[in-house]
Amino acid sequence: MGSMFRSEKMTLCQIFLAPEAAYNNMADLGELGCVQFRDLNHDVTNYQRKFVNEVRRCDEMERQIRYITRELEMEDIKLKDVYDDIPGAPNPREVSELEAQLEKAECEIREMSENNVNLKSNLLELTELCKVLEKTQTFFTEQTVIDMEEHANSGTFTGEQRGHLGFIAGVLSRQRVYAFERMLWRISRGNMLVKHADIEEPLQDPRTGIMTYRTAFVVFYQGEQLNARIRKVCTGFHASLYPCPNVHHERDDMLRGVRTRLEDLKLVLKRTQDQRNCILAAIAKNLPIWSIKITKMKAIYHTLNYFNIDVTSKCLIGEGWVPTLDLELVQQTIANGSATAGSTSSFLTILQTKKVLPAITAPINLHVDFKL
Repeated sequence: MGSMFRSEKMTLCQIFLAPEAAYNNMADLGELGCVQFRDLNHDVTNYQRKFVNEVRRCDEMERQIRYITRELEMEDIKLKDVYDDIPGAPNPREVSELEAQLEKAECEIREMSENNVNLKSNLLELTELCKVLEKTQTFFTEQTVIDMEEHANSGTFTGEQRGHLGFIAGVLSRQRVYAFERMLWRISRGNMLVKHADIEEPLQDPRTGIMTYRTAFVVFYQGEQLNARIRKVCTGFHASLYPCPNVHHERDDMLRGVRTRLEDLKLVLKRTQDQRNCILAAIAKNLPIWSIKITKMKAIYHTLNYFNIDVTSKCLIGEGWVPTLDLELVQQTIANGSATAGSTSSFLTILQTKKVLPAITAPINLHVDFKL
């Protein structure tokens, strides 16, 4: 007899399960929790076992659960732990419905995430364009730029042919500004002018959510060949280029239009985020239940892969250790599961063995108190 310091007496049993009742029987035995099954297919790889497709099916649903959970964590939506009314393993008929619900939830979240990324990308582009227009207002009125324009028109701009002074405006990561200026200086041999101003507030990357500090810049140059070189350097440094009119009133008109579009886009983004939060909150209510059901279903099929199949393929044969005091309870559980599935061919037999018995200690009131 078992006690606080001694293991329960164990019995090795051979279990015969009808294929149509195997799932129900294993679900009932899992809830009972007093059978330790032995792997009779240890020499067979996981890909050669009978229920490998069902396990893969559960793996796919677990992947969907993990993806949905990550999206919920990104929005700071917490999942509630299930303590009461813990669900059992789903019936095979319920699995298709569960798969459809997870597929629908994943598709909705992916679609909302893509739309959210697109909206945030547009918001980032408009914000950067607005900052470029704001920061470059002073660049075009500085005396250095005016002198370069006069030299370009007079043909004295360090050997270049007479022509109009061009410029390229954009936004660059603040950490790359110094290397960016040095590279432009080398490719142009000093025949250009770089003006830049830091953007005070950090900008969020639409895909990673990382906040980065950026700098607005304008590069003044002369000549189409130099224009192509500067654009290649901007591409290499991952700079975002934006159109910027060279006339003051055109820049003002463009800036007003960009600010209006920014306000409209922020309103659309807020409404989209509210709708996303509502949908995610509704999914979060069912996600813990779905996760428990999938975990139990995967455990059932994983355990059934321990069983051998007889020659006629009409019976699953397995072995397991059962506490001697619980033999009648296990036999009754198998009989009830078979009756539920409409089968009567599942039963349990006792095997005589000299193998080392596993140790198990039945929980007593002291253990329960400590668990609580």
